[in-house]
Amino acid sequence: MAERKESLFRTLTGLKGNARACVYTEPMWGFSMMLCLPYASVYMLALGIEDAQIGLLTTIGMLSQVVFGLLGGVITDKLGRRKTTAVFDFIAWSVPCLIWMFARNFWFFLGAQLINGAWKVTQNSWDCLLVEDVEKDKITKVYSLVIGAGQLSALFAPIASVLVARYSLVPAVRILYLNAFVVMTAKLVILYAASRETATGVIRMRETKGKSILSLMSGYGEVVKIIARSRGTVFSLVIAAVVGAVGMVNNTFWQVIASKKLLVPDAALPFFPMLRSVLAMLFLFTAIPRVMESSSLRKPLILGFASYFVGQGVLALIPAPLGSLGFPGYAFLCLSLAFDGFGAAILAMLAESLVALHVDKDERARVMAIQHMIIMLATAPFGWISGLLSSVSRTLPFVLTLALLLTGIACTLRYYRPSVEKPLPIARN
Repeated sequence: MAERKESLFRTLTGLKGNARACVYTEPMWGFSMMLCLPYASVYMLALGIEDAQIGLLTTIGMLSQVVFGLLGGVITDKLGRRKTTAVFDFIAWSVPCLIWMFARNFWFFLGAQLINGAWKVTQNSWDCLLVEDVEKDKITKVYSLVIGAGQLSALFAPIASVLVARYSLVPAVRILYLNAFVVMTAKLVILYAASRETATGVIRMRETKGKSILSLMSGYGEVVKIIARSRGTVFSLVIAAVVGAVGMVNNTFWQVIASKKLLVPDAALPFFPMLRSVLAMLFLFTAIPRVMESSSLRKPLILGFASYFVGQGVLALIPAPLGSLGFPGYAFLCLSLAFDGFGAAILAMLAESLVALHVDKDERARVMAIQHMIIMLATAPFGWISGLLSSVSRTLPFVLTLALLLTGIACTLRYYRPSVEKPLPIARN
């Protein structure tokens, strides 16, 4: 156990070049957007947005991501991984933060969602910047560190709680979005200064020089064929879509069920994602490396889906209190977050790793763009569906996630049937 734990720390301290720049700046995400996310949905409710409208906004945002995701590959190849990340991080995060800060009604949120969809471009370019110069057998560990770095937001959750307690919900969230604008802008500047264009990026910039975006997109037909011919790639897309849909529903409606059904005070809301984040980091450096010692990804995937299923089931079964939520209710809420923390952490890492492991290195940008587009198309309807379900009962979106997690288990069992199983190699020292 100690050896596995130390190996992940050695990976962290041994990072070089772009991987180091990407991982070391990732905690700034926690000190910016992750402070806002626990309040995003209840902030909209406070401004008069209805449950169904929140679901609609989520779906519109996903469709915007589909469009930008389709363009992401060719933009990344033409501008380079480094420049694309800097430009589109500003467009996708800095600009929407200002819109969210000044939001007054549905139309502000709609505009922000449409612009925020551009993060699919930078997801593509950032992933390429992160892994293209990393040895393949270290990719899983690098993504573990990325997930862990993102979870460091837990350390800053009390800041949001203090602001809400002192200034009330809406003014406090406006301050948090202003902070997110400043920190995200600083993050992209630091990352640009600390990184260099990847070797593959230099080649692709040279190969695409003088070619139009449309001419480059015409080659997507061959890219789709590359994806379709790989059984492993198709499986990785299914897993990523299931994990993405469950995460989207949770990120959008967890605050709603906690605040409106379970009557958790607004000031206390950030402490529960904080607990989940702390547990996720703990699992990433302890239990998850042990689980990843398996000779294939079947066991980690099944355990991740099963743990997430238990967590979502416990949350859905907590009864609405007659008054304020009592000790048993808070205990079950914390129990659900413990199972969620393990399941979400391992599945997020595996979903990213599966997609990256199956990518043709020479066509990484365009293949990952198509992959992200397919994932977004598959997950987009669930924002609208969960919004409609929440308008009927605040519990129903989490019944939907239970069904999705069962789908993930079934797909994993089918893919790893003994007669056809071809285990993916696990990173080892």
